[in-house]
Amino acid sequence: MSSLFDSFWRAAAYCLIPRVIFLSLLPLLLIAVLAGVCGYFFWHPAVAATQQMLGDASWLGSLWGWLSGMGWDNASDTLAPLLLVLAAIPLIVLIALLLVAVFMTPALVNLVSQRRFPALARKKGGSVAASVIWSALSTGAALLALVISSPLWLVPPLILVLPPLIWGWLTYRVMSFDALAEHASKEERKELFARHRYSLLGIGVVCGFLGAAPSLVWASAVVFAAAFLVLIPVAIWIYTLVFAFSSLWFIHYCLAALERLRDERNESAFQPPASPPAPTVGEAAVALELPLPAQGSRG
Repeated sequence: MSSLFDSFWRAAAYCLIPRVIFLSLLPLLLIAVLAGVCGYFFWHPAVAATQQMLGDASWLGSLWGWLSGMGWDNASDTLAPLLLVLAAIPLIVLIALLLVAVFMTPALVNLVSQRRFPALARKKGGSVAASVIWSALSTGAALLALVISSPLWLVPPLILVLPPLIWGWLTYRVMSFDALAEHASKEERKELFARHRYSLLGIGVVCGFLGAAPSLVWASAVVFAAAFLVLIPVAIWIYTLVFAFSSLWFIHYCLAALERLRDERNESAFQPPASPPAPTVGEAAVALELPLPAQGSRG
């Protein structure tokens, strides 16, 4: 338990470092570019398709009639863009998580290792390709869980529980792997996963609930439509910063656990010093106080 709190406060303190804040803005810029490109090519067809789907739904006919009687004509035209934005939120969150895992986490691992574990041996048990595949498979499983559980979100208590649990599981899977990929061997990573599975899952669940906090910003964007374009980037940046904090929490916890594991095994946790280069003939002669071989004359 002490390791959980220690790594928590260290991660919170690292989030105040300007380098971490700058790194948290990079995925936001990439997401903004991606959203702009997709919006330019697909926004209007998607809105038209959503409007047609809402208009063709017979079970919504009474709702449209009631809204029309209240003076809200063409309600489907107004709701279609809002529904598209709400449907894109999980996809935006997943893209932010992948970008954090691919771009930010290696930089954060180097930052933590240089500041707190400068001599911890790097056994490189996970490659970049393995990290991408692991993240993609975990994300696919999380998407499947979202789709399967989405009907249960209509039950008020479950919408507050299921999404954070899914995000927590995904965060646990992705962040734990990337936190240990550089320093731990494959065998050490499996051992740490087995020993600390519940603690790591607990960190992931807490981070999943923290990831639900930006939903307040989304709700504010719905209420204050005039600030919609401003609040959405703020919410995405908060998501990214939460993911950065999650990554730092996992990095501090996992690297400390790795150091303790190697201490238990009486294994040196430090980088072995580089072997000195072989001495030249001249250096050997000076060390033994022998005469140097004569240099041949030119010409």
